Amino acid sequence: MVNQGQNRILILLFVGVFMGSLDIGIVGPALPSIQSYFTVDERLLSWVFTIYILFFMLGTPLMAKLSDIYGRKAIYILDILLFTIGSVVTITSFSFEMLLLGRAIQGLGAGGIFPVANAFIGDIFPPDKRGGALGILSSVWGWSSVLGPILGGLLLHYGWQWLFIINLPITMAVIVGSLYILPCSERNHKITFDWQGLMVLGFLVTSLAYGINQINTNNITSSLLSWDVLPYLILSVIMVPILWNVEKKAQNPLIQVDLLKSREVKLVNSIMVGTGLVQASTVFIPAFVIVALAFSSRQASLMLVPLVLTMALGAPLIGRLLDKFGSRNIMLIGSLAMAVGLFTVALFSEKFYIVIAASILIGVGMSTTIGSPPRYIMLVESPPQDRASGQALLNIITSVGQLVGGALVGAFIGSYAGELLGYQYAYLFIGLVALIMTMLAIGLKSMEEQIKTGY
Repeated sequence: MVNQGQNRILILLFVGVFMGSLDIGIVGPALPSIQSYFTVDERLLSWVFTIYILFFMLGTPLMAKLSDIYGRKAIYILDILLFTIGSVVTITSFSFEMLLLGRAIQGLGAGGIFPVANAFIGDIFPPDKRGGALGILSSVWGWSSVLGPILGGLLLHYGWQWLFIINLPITMAVIVGSLYILPCSERNHKITFDWQGLMVLGFLVTSLAYGINQINTNNITSSLLSWDVLPYLILSVIMVPILWNVEKKAQNPLIQVDLLKSREVKLVNSIMVGTGLVQASTVFIPAFVIVALAFSSRQASLMLVPLVLTMALGAPLIGRLLDKFGSRNIMLIGSLAMAVGLFTVALFSEKFYIVIAASILIGVGMSTTIGSPPRYIMLVESPPQDRASGQALLNIITSVGQLVGGALVGAFIGSYAGELLGYQYAYLFIGLVALIMTMLAIGLKSMEEQIKTGY
């Protein structure tokens, strides 16, 4: 049985992970208010989400490795402290640049909270209790997705800053609790960290996201050839083979590139890029609804509830259906449902009940492509010694998709000065991405092939 001390640790880790995951989605309802407060255009506004995801992605491998070197407790407290500092900077921002700095610091801390919490589970809980403990931590993402829009809508009544002020008493309580409850661990300075890989990956995704964000979708050809776009896209392309070579030579690589030799791994990670794009697009739904349906910020924030509630209810159901129908069939149907939902949102954006139905379809699709099917495929396609690296690869690839998605949606909206047509084109394009995901899912192994190859 799990003793009382382990329960206290699990609660402490749960709260920390909840705060980090909550601030990915809670910002969605606040985007229109933040835009009005700082008087920025839609293209710049998208970086409120994008910069958080960028530093979240970089913070995940960095903090995980630092926890191996300096101990879980010290790095977990550091992560929560960084998240707190970032929240303070965001709340007190007197300029949009300061707000982005605060979001970056938040993302760096939040990126480390989840992997360090998982590592704590592996260190503290016996093997027969780890699955249940990890399941509880994983459920945080569903709960934060459901509560984020609702909480955001309620707090917006007092000002967008309150979406971040609420973090402070909770994070301070987690820091104090961590000092007294979490066990200390020994340092291990023999472990090396792939700093080169982290820096190259950071430059690659930042230049790619910035270049895409600057594209004018009204005039794509001349925009792609402009100095605001072309140099950054070229730089990101140049960085790909450099990253590959750095990771091949690294003693403990950030990205286990050998895993990409598998056709199944290539397919599932390509699908996860699309999943990240779709995830990023959903953050802009409240702003979209304000334009399309003339809702207030509080009303618009609640329009995310059907989508995230479907995800929260669908994820455990999908896990149960996985063994019966196979990962290919589930991801195929899910991607197709997601594509239909995105096209419907774009084409019938001024029809309230149709938008609700489309949001449910998107939620069904996201619960399949972000949930257990890709994790399961990656788990069995990875050699036992590389299973953790395989899961980390999925996280990084999904984050890249989120970064590009946030920048891309911002480019569409910015090109049409925040008018409805920009949102519609954005969701039509993301719908095409979901169709490509559907076609990629067709190439995954069938249930019969999975059995033959030892799934």
